[in-house]
Amino acid sequence: MPTWSPSPAASPRPRDCAGNPETPLERVLRWWFGCGLVGVCLVPALRGSSEWIGWWPLWLVGMPLAAWWALHRFRLPAGAPQLARRLRQLRPRVQARRRPGRHPLAVARRAAA
Repeated sequence: MPTWSPSPAASPRPRDCAGNPETPLERVLRWWFGCGLVGVCLVPALRGSSEWIGWWPLWLVGMPLAAWWALHRFRLPAGAPQLARRLRQLRPRVQARRRPGRHPLAVARRAAA
């Protein structure tokens, strides 16, 4: 049985194309992200929200950045595994415990019953 899929999204990309997404779309997303970031930083009105569109920084900075990341198939930076390992080592390993005293709401519920 063939493994052919009619959808190009379902098939994996060849190795040589995996690192190079479509350049016109990437250029547009980078331009949109850059202009949005500069606009949000320099124009105070773009830090607010609109009734029709919603929160401006989300659409000018956040969404282009998410689309750009999706275009690169959600790859993480090269140092991400080492950073995650380091953060895991810094976290305390002891689980939180309940205090031995009685909780006031539990006492009130028992008194009401």
